Amino acid sequence: MPLHPIVEGIRNYRLATGFTPLYTMSVEEARKADAATEASVWDWIEQPKEIFDMDITGPAGPMTLRVYHPQTESEDPLPVLVYFFGGGFVVGSLDTSEAFCRALCSMVSCVVVSVSYRLAPEHPFPAAIDDCYAAVKWVAENGSQIGVDGSRIAVAGDSNGGTLAAAVSLMARDEDGPRISAQVLVYPAMRYGSATDSMRENRDPMFFNGPSVPWFWDLYLADPADGDSPYASPLNATDHSGLPAALMITAEFCPLRDEGKAYAEALTLAQVPVEHHQYADLPHGFLSMAAVLDTAREALDGIVDFLRRRLGLNEIGCESSGN
Repeated sequence: MPLHPIVEGIRNYRLATGFTPLYTMSVEEARKADAATEASVWDWIEQPKEIFDMDITGPAGPMTLRVYHPQTESEDPLPVLVYFFGGGFVVGSLDTSEAFCRALCSMVSCVVVSVSYRLAPEHPFPAAIDDCYAAVKWVAENGSQIGVDGSRIAVAGDSNGGTLAAAVSLMARDEDGPRISAQVLVYPAMRYGSATDSMRENRDPMFFNGPSVPWFWDLYLADPADGDSPYASPLNATDHSGLPAALMITAEFCPLRDEGKAYAEALTLAQVPVEHHQYADLPHGFLSMAAVLDTAREALDGIVDFLRRRLGLNEIGCESSGN
């Protein structure tokens, strides 16, 4: 299919204004460029009741969590979504996922905890996954400090954040760690060195593309052999059984499309409940366009529905959605 007309308009604007792909920049330049494109806070959702940052002890020292509390009259502990921002393990921050975390907090009616994990190349694999797993363990063990039910945890992330959510789910299973109720994987990278059709087809420099992928992986992995680890490449796990129910979102014009599909199939073969939604005529990153793109809002609604079901928020007596 051709690009969605709104996305085609964005592409034309980028062409006209001299858009520069991140993979042609230095790391510092890429971080500044990425920060400049963060989505504005969406005014069509109810905003969280409270947002605050707090530091916990991480594997390498203090680590910041950003906590979002929804508008709710309930005094009972709430379920929690631990969110990992995207950015290829190299760019991104708590701020770049602000709009999405606010929306999920209010629409799901759960607490959202966003994790400021360490970035590569200064902190290569496994720093990011170690930080994210430590954050989930802290939430499970200390959730009462922030008003959450540590037994009702979901994990989610977009792009490499989805990779981290899948890896945390594997790690929690392997190490008999916190019980995770659900994982939301939004156009994630699932295997280092993939040579898929979608990787070959999607090379448009106006969007995240095939050439982008090795640039990020090369900065993330201090040694290419580290890419064999299932905590770097979740598709490499020899066993996918016993993992939490998953929602996989992929996009037609995304180089990671086929990896996401393959992971959904691997989970299905392992008898893990999976819902896979592939969105036609859209590129990687389309959820950030929810302010102008109806399909992105529909995808967001699908994530909300999945999380509410898996966290028990659609049961009788639970709060209604803030949507």
